[in-house]
Amino acid sequence: MDQLLAIRAFARVVEAGNFTRAADSLDMPNATLSKLVQELETHLGIRLLQRTTRRVTVTPEGRDYYEKAMRIVRDLEDIDSACNAESGTPRGYLRIDVGGSTARDVLIPLLPDFVARYPEIRLDLGVSDRAVDLISDSVDCVIRGGPLSDSSLVARHLGNAEMITCAAARYLKTYGIPAYPQELKNGHRLVSYQSSQTGRAFPFRFAQGSETIEIKTEHRIGINESNAHLAAAVAGLGIIQTFRYAAAQDLKSGVLVEILADWRPARYPFHVVYPQNRHLTQRLRLFIEWLREVFPSRLNG
Repeated sequence: MDQLLAIRAFARVVEAGNFTRAADSLDMPNATLSKLVQELETHLGIRLLQRTTRRVTVTPEGRDYYEKAMRIVRDLEDIDSACNAESGTPRGYLRIDVGGSTARDVLIPLLPDFVARYPEIRLDLGVSDRAVDLISDSVDCVIRGGPLSDSSLVARHLGNAEMITCAAARYLKTYGIPAYPQELKNGHRLVSYQSSQTGRAFPFRFAQGSETIEIKTEHRIGINESNAHLAAAVAGLGIIQTFRYAAAQDLKSGVLVEILADWRPARYPFHVVYPQNRHLTQRLRLFIEWLREVFPSRLNG
């Protein structure tokens, strides 16, 4: 038995909550993963996991073994990171999760610089507006906008994105250009951005000086993915609020037109987030430092 591999396999099952997701994250067959865990249990003479047809739970002995074994694994990662640092060549995988329009318009245009700096670091991008579980989904970090609610995560501020209200020129030609936020309630068609977690539509928010207005009106269409949300506005389906960087090209071409510019919403904060108890590898540290260096200017569109 390769004990270190078996420990890593067991740890991924604990973190992922089931064998299938753990096997996928390690890129190995489910049967191989199961065999490794069974061999580890036989070697130790204890039951690490309780398996049923529907779920996997960690035994008290398994939890204790996981915590102690992971200290050793993290020590080995520290040694590897130190050796990589001494060799001057950071290497290994990074798994990053990022929202759709942020990937398309901010991160991916910047990545050639990171790849040139660190050619031995390989990147796996998960692009989705859904919230991921950094532990069970085996993600090193996520780039997300909005308020942070999970105190178990470490967040590093990346800057603030300007938000705008806009619509297609052809839509405005048909329905008119509103002069005040309240006019959106009078016959205008709104395309709301919906939370992929709750399905609830985010209200349209406006600010002018110390005055703030929130418009909660029934939307014509709700969409929970940022690129599709923008595409709906380009298609003339209605008015949206989105990031300036996402709409920049369509604004420049005249397909989209900004409206209510005197009532722009407050800037939207972006952070890179990772688990508090996750070992900060050299490659993750370098990626976060790079993000904080280059990301803010790109958020301005």
